Amino acid sequence: MFSPIESGNYVRPDRRPERKGNKMNIYVGNLSRDVTDEDLRQAFEAFGEVSSINIIKDRFSGESRGFGFVEMPSKTEAEAAIEAMNEQDLKGRAINVNEAKPKADNRRSGGGGGRGGRGGGRGGSRGGGGGRGGSRGGGRSGGSDRGRSDRGGRY
Repeated sequence: MFSPIESGNYVRPDRRPERKGNKMNIYVGNLSRDVTDEDLRQAFEAFGEVSSINIIKDRFSGESRGFGFVEMPSKTEAEAAIEAMNEQDLKGRAINVNEAKPKADNRRSGGGGGRGGRGGGRGGSRGGGGGRGGSRGGGRSGGSDRGRSDRGGRY
């Protein structure tokens, strides 16, 4: 029987040369604000082909945030670049060079911020705040009773 694999017309996906897994993304930190994409490209091309450069910039001012990424298609060349470039001087700064870690999917997780869970709320001159609900307003859940004539307080 005729098989596309035997005929040479078809190559199964698991038999193709895997180039994607061979590339490496490199983190470069402690960059001077004066370093440009071209400066990084020239520094890293001494070790092999550079496929992309990305210096991270502040979205409002457009100024460098002091770090960036260099992508090299050859993992062995990238490892040589990391070894040679780490703690080297580039425009007056000793740069930190490491293999970049993949982005975490949960960048904004972990809670924090806001008013918190229980308690909190407003307090102030209208009662409310505190207590289990953490809601605004509400009669006897803590806070101050100032200004309430129906309570018979001193104020």
